[in-house]
Amino acid sequence: MDFAYHQVALDYDPVFSILIPSWNNLAYLKCTIESIQKNSAFRHQIVVHINEGLDGTEEWVRTQQEVSFSKSSSNCGVCYGFNAASHLAQSAYLVFIDDDMYLCPEWDRYLLEEIATRPDSKWCISSTMIEPFDKGNPCVIANQAFGLHPDEFEEERFLKTFAQIEKEDWNGSQWYPMVLPTAVYRAVGGLSVEFTPGMYSDPDFMIKLWHYGVRYYKGLSKSRAYHFGSRTTARVKRNDGRSTFILKWGMSSNTFFKHYLKIGTTFLGVLPDPEETVSLDWKKRIDRWKVKLKKRFIYLNN
Repeated sequence: MDFAYHQVALDYDPVFSILIPSWNNLAYLKCTIESIQKNSAFRHQIVVHINEGLDGTEEWVRTQQEVSFSKSSSNCGVCYGFNAASHLAQSAYLVFIDDDMYLCPEWDRYLLEEIATRPDSKWCISSTMIEPFDKGNPCVIANQAFGLHPDEFEEERFLKTFAQIEKEDWNGSQWYPMVLPTAVYRAVGGLSVEFTPGMYSDPDFMIKLWHYGVRYYKGLSKSRAYHFGSRTTARVKRNDGRSTFILKWGMSSNTFFKHYLKIGTTFLGVLPDPEETVSLDWKKRIDRWKVKLKKRFIYLNN
């Protein structure tokens, strides 16, 4: 697989470097970038990672005067994609988004205001997604359908409605749009490529941040984005990220999310280390048993 890089010189200091991996998804990517350009309160650097680009993505991105890009000759997934794009980042803060999102007005102002309250770099902050269907994710605002494709997106109705939907700030971050310090991303080694093409790379990244010392994982309600909904993951051959995660960390992602990140619950502030409760002890015992079974299975099949 070959990689190429195209850096655009900016005549301003960007507030955020926004990283967007895209795999032959041009109609959605256009909508995402146009929403950033239209709805941002500040000027940012946009960096796209182009996977293949068989649909004219590279040709279109080259027409955007302030958009840099990295490119892989085939689909390398989000782990390599985000990592490659991050090499072109010029801001002290990285924002990670999918290419099938519409960022709402003032999305960046609310994130920057939250960042200004932090006394150090040990934080990870997410905007809140608005999605057309309820997939059981407590971190999103669900059942708010404004279109499944940019061509049918009811933008005018959405802009009149999105800020009125009630939602509390929530624990856990990990969902995009997500912002964190560029230095922290590089310190933990970015996304782990053993999760390519990307399933469970986000939980893995969150636990890497935890071990680095991050305890402030906030989902910010006021900063919002409409998510058309997993346009790429529906096409990709999935990796067995669940097994990779538990073998790597000795615990399941469910244990980490529930007992450490408390994901989706009402925001608590800086998270404490988990209490050694009977429930957590039982979960850890089950996880250790699962690890032994998986290792045994791998041994018998090699």
